[in-house]
Amino acid sequence: MLTIGFIGLGNMGQGMSKNIQKAGYPMIVFDTRKEAEKDLIARGAKSAKTPAEVARLCDIVFTSLPGPVEVEAVALGHNGLIEGIRSGSIYVDLSTDRPALVRKIASIFKEKGAHVLDAPVSGGVPGAASGNLAIMVGGDKDIFNKIKPVFDSFGNKVVYCGTIGAGSICKVAHNTASTVLTAALAEVLTLGVKAGVEPQALWDSMRKGALGRNSVLHQRIPESVFINKYEPPKFPLVLLTKDVRLCTEVGREAGVPMPLVTTTEQILTEALNRGWGNMDNPVFFKLQEEAAGVEVRIKLTEEDLKKAGNLVIFNPDANK
Repeated sequence: MLTIGFIGLGNMGQGMSKNIQKAGYPMIVFDTRKEAEKDLIARGAKSAKTPAEVARLCDIVFTSLPGPVEVEAVALGHNGLIEGIRSGSIYVDLSTDRPALVRKIASIFKEKGAHVLDAPVSGGVPGAASGNLAIMVGGDKDIFNKIKPVFDSFGNKVVYCGTIGAGSICKVAHNTASTVLTAALAEVLTLGVKAGVEPQALWDSMRKGALGRNSVLHQRIPESVFINKYEPPKFPLVLLTKDVRLCTEVGREAGVPMPLVTTTEQILTEALNRGWGNMDNPVFFKLQEEAAGVEVRIKLTEEDLKKAGNLVIFNPDANK
């Protein structure tokens, strides 16, 4: 059986490493805080003195570290993985890292015959503990397939994202989109409360509408943007723009600053000026594609669209 090394036994690393251990893999662990190793050692893991020692003793080494500075030090620094890594072994970084750094590390490790995957995770500390974790993997696909059972031991949503660095790009894109959505919700929720709506009623209206069903990600974008199809419209851009303008109008009346919503109104107005008002509302996505110089397209079948439509992140009727 493969021997697994795990470096970085903090809040996320504790849960992931314990789930790997529960799957029956022999483990070598390392953390600068030796007390963090105790539970794993009590269950049969062995402690290493340095990251280099972990690399010498293991077939696969995982790191779960705060960020790029720590990753570079552990991978390439004094007593780092590079000093002990063996030909044919695999290094997997689970941290949210800089794509350029993981590519640099992969290039250096390749000279020693070792492989590198970047595999940042999403699901937080509860997900790390329970195994309800998304893992976004970049690197050689054959290597990914070879060790996928190990990923499956601590994550239930494992996605192969592409070449080295792709996992890190997917992770930062995911977290940034989530953060921007949270900031937009902060604007409209404070608007609603200041305009006189009870918070409970406002929350209920959000979660039971299209937003709460996450239809934008699972239906609206796949049915329009991914296949470049905006006609016939399901909800025309001109009507959506009207709604957003009404929102900014209420914001001005209530004295609530709404920079994200105001910027979005300006984007929608530009799209209207292109003559797209009677097209399906996600058509404003085309403005960003033009600015970025890239198109976002996926070849989807009717079955693909049906499956996407059946994915619901939050059940709006669960707490009626």
